[in-house]
Amino acid sequence: MDQHIAESIGRPDLIRLDERLVCLRFETMKVVSALAAVRHLLATGVVRRGDTLLDSSSGIYAYALALACHRYGMRCHIVGSSTVDHTLRTQLAVLGATLEQMEPSSDLKLDQKRRVERIHEILAEHPDYHWMRQYHDDIHYLGYRAIADRIREATGADALTVVGGVGSGASTGALARYLRAPADDPRDGEADVELVGVQPYGSVTFGAEHVSDPEIIIAGIGSSIPFGNVSHELYDTLHWISFDAALAGSVDLLRRHAVFAGLSTGAGYLAARHERERTPSRTVLFIAADTGHRYVDTVYARHREAAPVAGLAPRDVTDRSELVLPWSRMHWNRARA
Repeated sequence: MDQHIAESIGRPDLIRLDERLVCLRFETMKVVSALAAVRHLLATGVVRRGDTLLDSSSGIYAYALALACHRYGMRCHIVGSSTVDHTLRTQLAVLGATLEQMEPSSDLKLDQKRRVERIHEILAEHPDYHWMRQYHDDIHYLGYRAIADRIREATGADALTVVGGVGSGASTGALARYLRAPADDPRDGEADVELVGVQPYGSVTFGAEHVSDPEIIIAGIGSSIPFGNVSHELYDTLHWISFDAALAGSVDLLRRHAVFAGLSTGAGYLAARHERERTPSRTVLFIAADTGHRYVDTVYARHREAAPVAGLAPRDVTDRSELVLPWSRMHWNRARA
């Protein structure tokens, strides 16, 4: 029996959609990394119960950190993006977290820059606060070890491809690192696990800032500033997917498989379907990081606009200068940044 709701929320479902396509579905994925990070900080004496944990967030991590602080008796202070909605603001307030929300901005880079500047101002005023640095500290990898063990046991796949959005590196990167590690005897060598990262156009993480998507930069998987905990050398393949294509993926995933998930999941689902067709000997697992509730109006209400996914395919490119909307794919070959 769980001792706190955060433990339940952080436990994902493994759903086999067909013989070789598996969905790793979370209610709120970042709870996994936040819980493990706070637990580690307490265990190593970096923080103590009652201390204040601080971070910047566009939404999901704010909720995850507030839950982790509630679980372990910590205070939580969030510098939030303008995208933090009324529902989340209310939850944070009731959970006891404090939120400073940025003024609305159409410029994601400016929004992130303002939040980071405010973090530094707060730390100057309160040097006893601990900055969690969700985008830079690989302490957030720790929570995915148990999930990797569960995936290994449940799929039993000798050849596994993991597909997921690359915001911070703490989900896809951590899963690949733990899944590739020998399960038992180190002499067994690295397991056959390929990692496919999904990015929106305009994101700097893998060098697509020169291509803009007129609709939106997909929340949670793109960045306008470099993130320190993305290990580029873990990734075999990259997909850049536009808002319209991700919308089509989200709608098809709900219509075909009844999985109601966020926009980044729609993008991951598209990429996973494509990888499954290219590699008939491999099992493909994609990450559904959150539910679709935040996207009812912006995505699901537009379901009649969704293009049939059977008619969508990526353009294979060999250089980032060739990237084009709505969907591009490139072998990354575990190259460094």
